[in-house]
Amino acid sequence: MSLNIIDLIKGQLGPALVSQTAARFGESESGISKAISGFLPAVVGGLANDSDNPHVLDGISQASQAGVLGNLTDGANSTHVSGILATIFGDKVSGLVNAVATYAGISNSSSGALLNTVTAAAVGAIGKYAADRNLDKAGISNLLREQRGSVSSLLPAGLSFAALSMGDWDARYKFDNDRDAIHLASHEAPKPEVTRSVSSEGTFPDRPRKEDGSIWKWLLPLLLLLAAGYFIWQQCEKKETTTTTTVNDSGTVVTDNTAAVPAADTMPAATASRTDEDIDLNGTALKGYRGGMEDRMIAFLKSDNYKNAADDAALKNTWYDFDHVNFRTGSATELEAGSEGQLQNLVAILKAYPDAKIKIGGYTDKTGNEQLNMKLSAERAAYIKSWLEKQGVGSQVTGADGYGSEFAKVDAGASDAERAVDRRMAVRFSK
Repeated sequence: MSLNIIDLIKGQLGPALVSQTAARFGESESGISKAISGFLPAVVGGLANDSDNPHVLDGISQASQAGVLGNLTDGANSTHVSGILATIFGDKVSGLVNAVATYAGISNSSSGALLNTVTAAAVGAIGKYAADRNLDKAGISNLLREQRGSVSSLLPAGLSFAALSMGDWDARYKFDNDRDAIHLASHEAPKPEVTRSVSSEGTFPDRPRKEDGSIWKWLLPLLLLLAAGYFIWQQCEKKETTTTTTVNDSGTVVTDNTAAVPAADTMPAATASRTDEDIDLNGTALKGYRGGMEDRMIAFLKSDNYKNAADDAALKNTWYDFDHVNFRTGSATELEAGSEGQLQNLVAILKAYPDAKIKIGGYTDKTGNEQLNMKLSAERAAYIKSWLEKQGVGSQVTGADGYGSEFAKVDAGASDAERAVDRRMAVRFSK
């Protein structure tokens, strides 16, 4: 009787992790739960799709020694997990992150970090299972192939592989995303004993009977729903403030506060101001959101305000914060999943306006040693400048500076989610 590894992975993604992750990123627990429900079938499907890939098999077999399950809230071993993601999804990572962020109503940065967490849970759980049973790579490969029939049954209502930028999977495995049946190719059709089971979302189709763990089919979703309901009730009692900060090179800070509006970095993506949409760049559609970095930069260039600026001093007061570009904690060379999409948007803008020039700025929060903060922020700004040079627009980037915590507004004793607004990368026009 084959094992459903999804049950193993769910054991690593319980209510405690949902709560910790939600608090860490300033998201709702219901949003984090929805994102997990979207990523889990995609990750398991990706591993099953590459069940014979040596990089995937090496990554899983080495997961136990690498301690991937050690700290899932930090994305586990970033290098290990990043290698797996690059192998199974390739250039589809950004699309997957954006799709799940929109579906779950969370920010792209939170979605990208959560993809690492779900991947770490999947790879770590499978690796531990294989190590405990002395499975070789051939055994791991067989285990992964056996998962194809259970992947689509985990897709939540309203989400399909096509929406996750994985549309070819439906045709390849003949998944039925409406859950009324799972159709496999004839040579893959399973013939096990079956039983009907019921979850918190309704009746699932007949599927293989499992020897253990069946209680989690209804208990885990119920616990998640109760936790999400309690969190939403608490949020109804709160009012938040948006702080918009403009920093210039001389140190001038202009702050605009608006009551009763969620802070920009924690505003759910499902709200009007955070909903991804097409931003027009002279007939080319860029994926962004109304009032975001791309929208504001393009509007400025189209208004001829850049052409009319006499010198650099006329431009240095206006910075545009990246909405989705984030580095891994403590790193100046590793971007979080989904970050390159907005950098590509910036490249497109610069190529559409070859006379425009920009400058990159890096910022940190108030925690840690300030000398190290200055060094880290400068290295991150330099990394983005170097990345842009490789895309052929280096001549339009006049500089890259790090400001450390010089312009940070949130106290060092505040929560990590509150301090996130000070950890950012920004860009301004220059002459």
